[in-house]
Amino acid sequence: MSGEDAFWLAFSNVRGIGAVRFRKLLNFFGELSVAWQADRSELISAGLTEKAADQVIETRKSLKPQNLEIELGQKGIKYLTWNSPGYPRYLLEIAQPPPVLYFIGDILPEDDLAVAIVGTRNVTKYGRQITHDTAAYLAGSGITVVSGLARGVDGIAHQAAMEGGGRTFAILGSGVDVIYPPEHRKLAREITQHGALISDYPPGTKPDGINFPPRNRIISGLSRGTVVIEAGERSGALITAKFALEQGRDIFAVPGSVLSQMSKGTNQLIAEGATPMTNPVIITDTLNLARTGKERKTEQVEISAIEKNILRVMGDEKLHIDEICARTSLSIEKLTAELTMMELRGIVQRENGMEYQRVQKWDIG
Repeated sequence: MSGEDAFWLAFSNVRGIGAVRFRKLLNFFGELSVAWQADRSELISAGLTEKAADQVIETRKSLKPQNLEIELGQKGIKYLTWNSPGYPRYLLEIAQPPPVLYFIGDILPEDDLAVAIVGTRNVTKYGRQITHDTAAYLAGSGITVVSGLARGVDGIAHQAAMEGGGRTFAILGSGVDVIYPPEHRKLAREITQHGALISDYPPGTKPDGINFPPRNRIISGLSRGTVVIEAGERSGALITAKFALEQGRDIFAVPGSVLSQMSKGTNQLIAEGATPMTNPVIITDTLNLARTGKERKTEQVEISAIEKNILRVMGDEKLHIDEICARTSLSIEKLTAELTMMELRGIVQRENGMEYQRVQKWDIG
């Protein structure tokens, strides 16, 4: 830790001092150690509001910058600043990157190859399956999966990424030592062994509703693209998509039934120009992400009895959905749902509108 780092940590502990005010202090004082010693009028001259200047003065009465790294070390917490060589390069490109990132675990150069997976806490069976298969595919392709540790889509994405042998980042709306929701504490511990818990909030910060929208900019900022699995009309996942758009990153959305409340947000994203994610391969192809050879083999996908029957009647042919329907006892509604899921899971591919063909040979008994 350089002598200056102590003052980066100190200012990150001052409520109301974010990226914009960090930049103002650096531009005015040159170094944060100088800014820490400044009087109220100098802080205001640097561009802080009176309230922010008062907050700096109040904080430094009880905080000793030189003790902060020791306290972090005792908790197993690491940090990076804008000046750190290991600061994630794609996050550094956004308009207001966090001046200090706190993390438990490791942030590696290979994590520059990252994709965010976000969505509703009230995930459906459909969304659960798509989340799992997408995260596992990305992890198997050597791509770090980024999400927010929330219930629903986030938790499934983290777990599936690790099960797929990959890495994952959980971006928190609290300090990295304050896990929310509490039922994800075990999951959080596992993530530190396969990636990192990350936050721009100082240790000890409690989860608060106002903390979560700003942290979403970090989820999208760390990532080359953002995948929205399911989202209601007011889902926080849509905030992440908005940040991704502002950051010039690709947005993918999983199409769903127009009757499903959990697909209203994703269907709207697609209507506004997001790439429909009907197969995880679309993500790697669109982003031109090189695969590492760790790609998960499709043979590992479990196939249900209904799916086996569909594959059996298809054989090696490319068949229109009407023909498949005629060869099975399934209703057109049920068959459409099954084929959509099979396409998303990489079992079949759709061509020429409504023609389907299986991707490869499958053990269908």
